[in-house]
Amino acid sequence: MLQLLHTAHGDDWNDGILTKLLAESGCISLDDWLRNKFFDEHCKLFQHRPFIWHIWDGRKRDGFHALVNYHKLAEGDGKGRRLLESLTYSYLGDWIARQQDGVKRGEGGAEDRLAAALELQKRLVAILEGEPPFDLFVRWKPIEEQPIGWEPDINDGVRLNIRPFMAQDLPGGKKGAGILRAKPNIKWGKDRGKEPERDQDQFPWFWRDGKFTGERVNDVHLTNAEKKTARERAEGKSS
Repeated sequence: MLQLLHTAHGDDWNDGILTKLLAESGCISLDDWLRNKFFDEHCKLFQHRPFIWHIWDGRKRDGFHALVNYHKLAEGDGKGRRLLESLTYSYLGDWIARQQDGVKRGEGGAEDRLAAALELQKRLVAILEGEPPFDLFVRWKPIEEQPIGWEPDINDGVRLNIRPFMAQDLPGGKKGAGILRAKPNIKWGKDRGKEPERDQDQFPWFWRDGKFTGERVNDVHLTNAEKKTARERAEGKSS
């Protein structure tokens, strides 16, 4: 981070600049700013479509937290999923193992840190699996093309792909932020306009009581079983 600041300020860089920036943000150190202020400021700067996601366990001072590049997390060919698996089982898994060792040694606070980390891991596993409310939903894709588990398409945008991470709050976290350090101002209500008529089997969310509404709804949740059934039906028609 310091190298980034050096590069940004070029020859004008000096230690006084860092001191001034920290004072303006109300932080005592660069680590303090990264842990407690960065993500909120990042969301505001980029119109609440952040490309760095701050994932944490809800403990402000001594818990697990990680800054993750959204473009890598949503990378295709399974790379994004493997990154999330690595975060869930390797990085967070190592942290959990250290807290378990701390509990055995009677280390102060280890039990609370372990409980918080396990809660975070439970939610990350749920995102990988993708059952509601941790599912991805893309209004304009037919049901047979809806993601099953963490199968993001970066072209669908931050608004849709971030939803599972905001699905369920952590103890100690910010209301509505899920497992993110701060809450981006993102909603999944109806968008303006109407859709052209679509097939009811492929786009059931555009229909109500047997009638086509065309409403551009986004707050829709589908189970993996529903998606798998639709995929099997589509494969049967094409064979």
